[in-house]
Amino acid sequence: MRLNKAIAASGFCSRRTADALIFAGRVSVNHQPETNPARQVLSCDTLAVDGLPLAKPQQFVYILLNKPPQVVCTMCDPEGRETVLDYLPPSDTRLYPVGRLDYFSEGLLLLTNDGTLAQYLMHPRYHQTKTYEVAVRETVTEAMITAMRNGMRLQEGEMLLPVDVTVVKITPYATLLRMGLRQGINRQIRRICRELGLTILRLRRTTQGTLALGALRTGKARPLTADEIAALKKDMPR
Repeated sequence: MRLNKAIAASGFCSRRTADALIFAGRVSVNHQPETNPARQVLSCDTLAVDGLPLAKPQQFVYILLNKPPQVVCTMCDPEGRETVLDYLPPSDTRLYPVGRLDYFSEGLLLLTNDGTLAQYLMHPRYHQTKTYEVAVRETVTEAMITAMRNGMRLQEGEMLLPVDVTVVKITPYATLLRMGLRQGINRQIRRICRELGLTILRLRRTTQGTLALGALRTGKARPLTADEIAALKKDMPR
């Protein structure tokens, strides 16, 4: 990692301020003055500003979980229900969900300790498309599809953006829909279906932006790959 980036990652200051400190001769690496911001440093190196050691850069963790139904998206639950923490590998790092899936919903859930990335992904300005598979009991009419595609006003008064919805499969017992959302309104799909008189049998998130659930089994978790992390951060403001 470059020296200026390592200083910024420690939380001491911004990268631009780190450059100024380095050029001013106020930074040392392993107790030796260093004036090159591009110098590569390792996690074992001791960095200091004005002789005061800096905290080690925080190690970020990114986990993709296929959340089962009837699990809450919190780290603890006063009612004693299972939480997403019960499905994560043992770790001393405290992770937080990026967004939520309600108690009965399942599927893709990203957890991380990278607060900057989490804020970016959840900010309405940068909201990423999320795709869901939704099984409903009733027949879904063309009028219902049109209403969702045109954007609906909920009975609470909220106006929804158009939903990218297609019928995937029809059986004697259910209709399977694929729905793509570009808003972060709470329980949006359940409220849409309530407005249309549709009974949800299963609600499963399959993608979030560039992330896809793929073949990850229910209740299993895995770390993101370097390429997946880079794709999530590609358009982040600098």
